[in-house]
Amino acid sequence: MDRELALEFARVTEMAAIACGRWMGKGDKIAADQAAVDAMRTMFDTVSISGTVVIGEGEMDEAPMLYIGEKVGAGGPEVDIAVDPLEGTNLVAKGLPGAIAVLAIAPKGGLLHAPDMYMDKIAVGPKAAGKIHIDAPVKENLKAVASALERSVEDLTVVILDRPRHEGIIKQVRDAGARIKLISDGDVSPAVNAAIEGTGVHMMLGIGGAPEGVLAAAAVKCLGGDMQGRLWPDGSDAEKATQIQRAKSMGLADINKVLTINDLVSSDDVIFASTAITQGDLLNGVRYFGGGVRTHSLVMRKASGTVRFIDAIHKYDQKPLLIKRS
Repeated sequence: MDRELALEFARVTEMAAIACGRWMGKGDKIAADQAAVDAMRTMFDTVSISGTVVIGEGEMDEAPMLYIGEKVGAGGPEVDIAVDPLEGTNLVAKGLPGAIAVLAIAPKGGLLHAPDMYMDKIAVGPKAAGKIHIDAPVKENLKAVASALERSVEDLTVVILDRPRHEGIIKQVRDAGARIKLISDGDVSPAVNAAIEGTGVHMMLGIGGAPEGVLAAAAVKCLGGDMQGRLWPDGSDAEKATQIQRAKSMGLADINKVLTINDLVSSDDVIFASTAITQGDLLNGVRYFGGGVRTHSLVMRKASGTVRFIDAIHKYDQKPLLIKRS
């Protein structure tokens, strides 16, 4: 993929964030998500790719746009696309920090077609790459990361979704002496933070969405970090059986397989782009002003190792989505 495409993908997440940000704090997560989806889908038609959505808003009968299998783009190289137009619907609805518009792009076949189910995950930065394993005790992983970072376990901060299912690993982290940052929603941004030095986050741990796991892996791979995952069926026996069958139909025959970062994202020609909707640890949220809006985005390309932070001002005449680039 041409490097110029990276900036075009930033435009896609920017427009999704701008449209969605108008719903911050209004208590309507469905409207917020729809605004992001509409804007992202519209912007894809301006990008010179022949894209197929492999991770999106659901199946064709569940989502009118950005559904799995949908073709997008204005024509160009064939690519697979993973999208989450609004990661953190509850965060936007409640005006809480951490919501982003995010996507990952790779050549055809370069992204795992993850089923819509849970995934157990662990993510770390470049210095700890190759030092962790999802099956190792939490204490041992923490020791390995601490050693790689030349600090004590007590100096580490681990991000975990605040869910009852994580009571066990939360206790293990605390017993080991590390600090914990509990979050209410959205585990893509924490994985990115764990892979970027200086964010104060050193590991992301726990069970979240499998599609989000692929998005997170794309970012972590661009940054040279490490991530592993394992699909985690949930619910009744019948629901678990359905999820397992769904995974097998998508080519994941062994539900218990440890998925390495190269299983999750097999291509080195991967691009990751995200724009903050609400304020985050790494990116500033959308800020509106008379006649325009300011966005803050992160765009990364594995092939070149480039990591760009884009602080952009967009001007418009009357309607927020009639954007004039500045």
